Order: sequence, then structure tokens, then C-alpha cells
Amino acid sequence: MTTIAIIGAGPGLGAAAARRFGREGFSAALISRTQDNVDRLAAELGADGVRALGYAADVQDRERVVEALKSAADDLGPIEVLQYSPAPRREFLRPVLNTGVDDFAAAVEFSLHGSVTAVQQVLPGMSELGKGTILLVNGGSAATPNGNVAGTSVAFAGESAYGAMLHDALAPRVHVGQLIVPGTIGGGDPMFAPDALAERLWTMHVQRGNFRVTVGPA
Repeated sequence: MTTIAIIGAGPGLGAAAARRFGREGFSAALISRTQDNVDRLAAELGADGVRALGYAADVQDRERVVEALKSAADDLGPIEVLQYSPAPRREFLRPVLNTGVDDFAAAVEFSLHGSVTAVQQVLPGMSELGKGTILLVNGGSAATPNGNVAGTSVAFAGESAYGAMLHDALAPRVHVGQLIVPGTIGGGDPMFAPDALAERLWTMHVQRGNFRVTVGPA
């Protein structure tokens, strides 16, 4: 049995993705900042028949991210899928004129350095498996800079560029894909419902197509 590791796991998209992949036999490693939250989510998923465990790690603490992913692989099985989808923090969502050097540095640490840390940790295991998928989930500012959310516009762009380069460098054995969600997850629009987005992530994993998929009208 292999594992999907979800960094930024919560009751919305993270839980939906764990259930979707769990239906296909994956175990789920739930990684987020608060141990109580991921333990509660793991118990809920367990009641639904998904083998899941929670691990506390802040994506801005690289050592903890590495430790969490190591523990997940030991406890649940090799990580075949990495989903990097931590929700941006409020300080990254300020207008450009109110965003300073430290704010940009923190946003880049969160989105780019965190994703690089996670990817470098799971790649050797994917190489041993002979397969793997890395899924990056970002908002619309990853594709179109938005001066009202300057931190994510800069940081998501860096994460997107990194993912695109990985897509080219790792294909065909490891697929790297980016899901752009230009709306509020779980905000009432069925297109952005967690289950619908989780289905998109599953399709990206199995179809292994282009790097970027944007949620929008067909």
C-alpha cells in the first residue's frame, strides 16, 4: 500500500483528497501545524474507512517537514503522491504597497522553500517506487499577479516556476501538476467544492497530462 502525503491538510480540500485517494487504496498522511486538528481529521477519515495518521509540522520549519514525511513513510508506507496545499496566511494577502521585505520573505519561505523541502524529501522514495505524483495547489495569483494579495502573487509564481521545471525534469516517471483554483474553496460554488477539486486532483494523478490545470468552465 502506498501513501498520499497532504501538506496543509484540513477539513476541506485535504479531507476530500484523502477520501478520494483512500477509495483507491491509498493511506493518507495528514500534515498541518496543529496535532489535535490532524488527529481529529484522521479519526474522521478512519471512520470512513481511510487509513490515516496526522503529523504536526509548520511548512516554515523545514526540519519538522522532513521529520513528518519520514515518519509518514515509516508508519503508512512509501509516499507515492505529495499534495502541497497549505492555505496562505493573512499577512501574505496584503496590498503591494503594504507588503514589506519581511512579508515577501515569509511568503516565499511558505510557498517555495516549503514545497522544495517536501519534494526533495519524497523524491528518493518515488524513485525507488519507479513512479510518483507531486500536486501543487494554488490560487489564481499563481497565474495572474494580483496587487491586492502581493505576497502570494510573488510566492506562488516562484512555486509555479519550480513546479514547471520539475515537470520537465522528472517526466515520465514522476508527474508534477499544478491545480489553479481561482475562487474560494468550499465557498458555495459547486466548481470549487472540495469533493470536485479532489476529483480533479485524482484525474491529474492518473492521467499525468499537462503541468497546469485551472478550474473553470469547460
